[in-house]
Amino acid sequence: MKRACFLIFVLILSAAAFGQVNVAPLDIKERTLDNGMTVVSVRDTSNPVVTIQVWYRVGGKDDPQGKSGFAHMFEHMMFKSTKNMPSEKMDRLTEDVGGWNNASTRDDLTNYYEVVPSNYLETLLWAESERMVNLSVDAKNFKSERDVVKEEYRQGVLANPYGQLFQYLDSLTYKVHPYKRGVIGNLEELSAATLEDAFAFYRAYYRPDNASLIVVGDFDQAKLDGWVDKYFGRIKKPSEPIKRVEVVEPDKTEVTRYTKKRPNVPLPALGMTYLAPPSSSPDVPALEIAEAILSNGESSRLYQEIVFKKQLAQAVNLFTDIRTDKGLLAFFAVAAGGKKLEDIEAAILAEVKKLKETPPSQKELEKAKNSLITGILRSRENANGKAVAIGEAIIYKGKASAVNEDVAKLNAVTPDDVSRVLSKYFRENGRTVIYYVNGTPDDNDKSTAKKGGRQ
Repeated sequence: MKRACFLIFVLILSAAAFGQVNVAPLDIKERTLDNGMTVVSVRDTSNPVVTIQVWYRVGGKDDPQGKSGFAHMFEHMMFKSTKNMPSEKMDRLTEDVGGWNNASTRDDLTNYYEVVPSNYLETLLWAESERMVNLSVDAKNFKSERDVVKEEYRQGVLANPYGQLFQYLDSLTYKVHPYKRGVIGNLEELSAATLEDAFAFYRAYYRPDNASLIVVGDFDQAKLDGWVDKYFGRIKKPSEPIKRVEVVEPDKTEVTRYTKKRPNVPLPALGMTYLAPPSSSPDVPALEIAEAILSNGESSRLYQEIVFKKQLAQAVNLFTDIRTDKGLLAFFAVAAGGKKLEDIEAAILAEVKKLKETPPSQKELEKAKNSLITGILRSRENANGKAVAIGEAIIYKGKASAVNEDVAKLNAVTPDDVSRVLSKYFRENGRTVIYYVNGTPDDNDKSTAKKGGRQ
């Protein structure tokens, strides 16, 4: 690991001195089974391990109406029993041989992944195919996992002083798109979910034509192809069309303000959002660089101006939350003791305005690029990281080969591109502002909404 980090460091220093970084592309093999499932593989024999991942095109935005948090809850269900496996068998198949497994749910996807010694590849391919079609959705498993997710909500949202604010970033920014519900849901809507909902959800989305199988690591290609055909090729493609979200979030044309109160907020916080373009937009790389310039580390513009010089906040960040539909460009700041959220908001807007009006210097641009490209390279040092990058390319860019294009697209961004995308997406009359303070919540989720400029 130290040698790999050193080589990345040398590569970035060389790029800064002599030009742009050229990254060797991943040697991707891709095919589509007759049932519609895409299969992507990359051989990496640097270590005798292999990662097996299945990415489903279903996430929080696909939750049944009035039952938010369902996709996340169902992710938990997938670790329970199947027709031919007892509950928690995936743990035994991975951890007992020195590997590991996990899963995650986002707004647009749910993915499952295992890392095991390469001689266990066939076993895990069988196990993933087994839970794709033979999951036991019973009342006992359903209730236990719903309770687990409720507890996650209590700990991650209610107990966390700023957990509810991050929920509000979605629920108050989006007006019609189901992104407004978030991924984890809430206690009331989780309680409304039924066993029948689980059966319907499983049949609707856990199917081969809604999935991508990704295998990266030390394997024989011919054997892999044979095992994939044996275990996944036999799964039938359902005749019903896959349900897709067709709602389009309208562009924002005004400033909308909210004040939210919670009794466990130690210091006032600010959330301020704009709508981001879909992940397919060519503007995404420039927005990622803008985020790095404004918010990446203690040398960033926001930290230097608002935390270090003016001492208005103890933390301030910008997040580019890119999704398949319109995502979020979200500022988050926690006030320093005795400081006003109005002053923090004004200071953030002033920094954005500076970057809109005056493009970054070439040195500042290259620094941001180097930081982002270093992150990309480090994330792909092992088989699992390579597979995750491929999965994200499939979901967010529509093709596995896009994983080999992201560095070049970052390198192509110019100083004028940064100012252009800021002017395009950070519009004065296109933002949602949330003041999050200590206090007793009012009725109706304890908030009031106001339209217009600064208060």
